[in-house]
Amino acid sequence: MMRQYELVERVQKYKPDVNEALLNKAYVYAMQKHGQQKRASGDPYISHPLEVAAILTEMRLDESTIAVALLHDTIEDTSATRAEIDELFGEDIGALVEGLTKIKKLDLVSKKAKQAENLRKLLLAISDDVRVLLVKLADRLHNMRTLDHMTPEKRARISEETMDIYAPLAGRMGMQDMREELENLSFRHINPEAFDTVTRKLEDLSQRNEGLIRKIEDELRELLVVNGLPDALVKGRQKTPYSVFRKMQSKSLSFEQLSDVYAFRILVDDIPACYAALGIVHTRWRVVPGRFKDYISTPKQNDYQSIHTTIVGPSRQRIELQIRTKRMHEIAEYGIAAHSLYKDKEVANGEVARSPGSNAYARLRRTIESLAEGDNPEEFLEHTKLELFQDQVFTFTPKGQLITLPRGATPIDFAYAVHTNIGDTCVGAKINGRIMPLVTRLSNGDEVEIIRSGIQVPPPAWEEIVVTGKARAAIRRATRAAVRKQYSGLGYRILERTFDRAGKSFSRDGLKPVLHRLGQKEVEDAIAAVGRGELSSLDVLRAVFPDYQDERVTVKPSSDDGWFNMRSAAGMVFKLPGKAKTALEEGASETGPEALPIRGLSGNAEVHFSVGGAVPGDRIVGIMEKDKGITIYPIQSPALQKFDDEPERWIDVRWDLDEANNTRFMARIMINALNEPGTLAEVTQTIATSDVNIRSMSMTRVAADFTEVHIDLEVWDLRQLNQLMSQLKELQSVSTIRRVFT
Repeated sequence: MMRQYELVERVQKYKPDVNEALLNKAYVYAMQKHGQQKRASGDPYISHPLEVAAILTEMRLDESTIAVALLHDTIEDTSATRAEIDELFGEDIGALVEGLTKIKKLDLVSKKAKQAENLRKLLLAISDDVRVLLVKLADRLHNMRTLDHMTPEKRARISEETMDIYAPLAGRMGMQDMREELENLSFRHINPEAFDTVTRKLEDLSQRNEGLIRKIEDELRELLVVNGLPDALVKGRQKTPYSVFRKMQSKSLSFEQLSDVYAFRILVDDIPACYAALGIVHTRWRVVPGRFKDYISTPKQNDYQSIHTTIVGPSRQRIELQIRTKRMHEIAEYGIAAHSLYKDKEVANGEVARSPGSNAYARLRRTIESLAEGDNPEEFLEHTKLELFQDQVFTFTPKGQLITLPRGATPIDFAYAVHTNIGDTCVGAKINGRIMPLVTRLSNGDEVEIIRSGIQVPPPAWEEIVVTGKARAAIRRATRAAVRKQYSGLGYRILERTFDRAGKSFSRDGLKPVLHRLGQKEVEDAIAAVGRGELSSLDVLRAVFPDYQDERVTVKPSSDDGWFNMRSAAGMVFKLPGKAKTALEEGASETGPEALPIRGLSGNAEVHFSVGGAVPGDRIVGIMEKDKGITIYPIQSPALQKFDDEPERWIDVRWDLDEANNTRFMARIMINALNEPGTLAEVTQTIATSDVNIRSMSMTRVAADFTEVHIDLEVWDLRQLNQLMSQLKELQSVSTIRRVFT
């Protein structure tokens, strides 16, 4: 275990004027609070915060951040309080320690929701001070290094969380060394068999190619010196097991098929020397096509700058090269930790500025702010993974603005990245001047122009197309708003009629005082809940007028089973449930002013027909169904019997079609026909000549000579349906015909 004086000496090496008293005070406080606590390994618990602090000294961080590392578990795991830490160490350190404290006693429905809430709190704390992130990543790194003492189940769970969240977050902040170590440690526990296999193969390859890396280093160095770059540094390395495994998976390659297991870096003094080195290397060795990327002219979101190229180098070995300045290398290795957090310093020659406003941190803060708006915990976790933890492609607006998106992004993602309103009104896109489908995957360098329409509403299906969290969240919000608006209109009409029948006046303002009784937050939510069938209009009436008494008189049915007889317009007799007769006698007529008008249902999510359908001219009744709105039934439908004891769900409806109606409606018929050649052709020919469309058909043989044919038809109205049924009845091959009500 590291000792306190060793920690102080580490800080003194890069900060001679270190506040030694602060570090000693933090160490003593943490030691006292953790007391006799032990880690799973049996080591004193204080060894953990000490090692976390030691990791941060490798990043050359200030003594305040080191003190936070020593104190980071005190609020969570000991009797320490935020107020006590504020008093002893100041509010700045207290806020950082609290930001690192997990949420403990939350009434959450799942471990996933708890994980999401912890991540939300961490990210919000990061947006206030990036030092929270640096301490958290160091904390996770030491926990991963000592994970062997946990149970296999816990090792797997922690490793998956690290791979999903913390390793990519380190990469997003440009801390590549930490990311690679976190990934390899996680890989070892998530897939130990694959880890052992890849590690063993890399060791065998290293033994076979002993001296190859040094040989290539020497040749590259000699080439650069001869061509005027004597100060260039060349460093080669073998790729990590996880990076090799990931490439095997993504490219569907075996280990033996990999040709670029080795990577080399060339470090020079300035940006012109980077391009000079690139020219020297490309002149000497052949370039592998399609493997050149210039992240100096277009830095990554995490401030990473470098030139990437792949050559067929010495010994005809394929070699990946990264060419960068020494300062770029420092940022590439330590990311945001390489930036001065307290001083603004301009860096010459176009390199990233060393300031707390660095691109990586500024973009992270903007992303966190957009993610933190109103989603439930599981959605937040999903959007965070989508938004933060993917490789990028670089695209441009027609005016040249750079838009960075995850790989696999579509023009829809692009539109939402520019502005939410542009995404909501997007109807098409031009990619590099050509109109392309909205599902097109964007590539580096694409110029994208969004085509918009003011009447567009984003379809819910877009949620399955997009890959960014911002786009997915915006589509969900727009979909929920559109559905709420649609159901609000229906709910408002239902409430108006319910209140009117009771002799009361309905208004939105009247609902405000009783929202808590209805379990709703806003008036529109309550009205939409009525439209969706989640809330009874009578319950709303009673909430607003507690003294109201329902004086509706139910007509007694004419038979013991609760059903009565009714003759249809076609002369057929149907048995109807008692409540259907009650609804009819109370005004559910085709022209009743209190009945809701039913028009064509194309695109109408709030009103549906029952399975058997209904056509204009049918006497109809509406039934409220949860999350479906109103389902329309013909008054003859036997399915209405199951709603006989729920009068609050019956809605008076009427047809409201004009002469310009161009909507067909579905009706189901059953024909008992002779089982002989030509029967089906005769039936379908009759239907076709009557200007009726067949939606679906099924046949069942019920006897040697007869077949039942069930046909779903699309007709204009009841008159056309009755005429067709009369024509079919006259066919010699048809024995009986009747309409089917479900």
